[in-house]
Amino acid sequence: MSREEALNLVKQEIKQKNLIKHCLAVEAVMRRLANHFGKNEEKWALAGLLHDIDYDKTANDPERHSIVGADFLAEKGLDEDIVYAIRVHNDVHGLPRKSLMDKALYASDPLTGLIVAAALIHPEKKLNAIDTGFVLNRFKEKNFARGASREQISSCEEMGLSLEEFITLGLEAMQSIHEELGL
Repeated sequence: MSREEALNLVKQEIKQKNLIKHCLAVEAVMRRLANHFGKNEEKWALAGLLHDIDYDKTANDPERHSIVGADFLAEKGLDEDIVYAIRVHNDVHGLPRKSLMDKALYASDPLTGLIVAAALIHPEKKLNAIDTGFVLNRFKEKNFARGASREQISSCEEMGLSLEEFITLGLEAMQSIHEELGL
């Protein structure tokens, strides 16, 4: 599946603009991580872009989130390793994260939310106005961006990255598409 096909599918299946922006952010972070690890950037980016493809269909049934999307994407012929990464990014299923791509998607999903929330509390409300230290300080505030699981973000260590390195890579990726994200 090409990026263009994937983006069209996202826009067809997801109606909330902020959720589409979230998918774009996770795509950018996954692309940056793939580059960092010398992995296939297109595959990793597709996993990020498509990871919440079923969100509108499963919003009221989180137990089905990621399973419905993975099955849908498997039927579309998406590569098995991408489908599996999407399937396991939702912790509720208790499926093992086997590959580096699985681990990257799992950790990147909530990181993007933390970074967006950090940018929005900055006076400039821009990604380019914040740095790793600013995001790291917000990470330490338990009541800040509660939906961004600190445990999930900290799983970056499963990839051999420190929290600081992971935040830096994620922030750089999101800053590179700040216009698309409107931040």
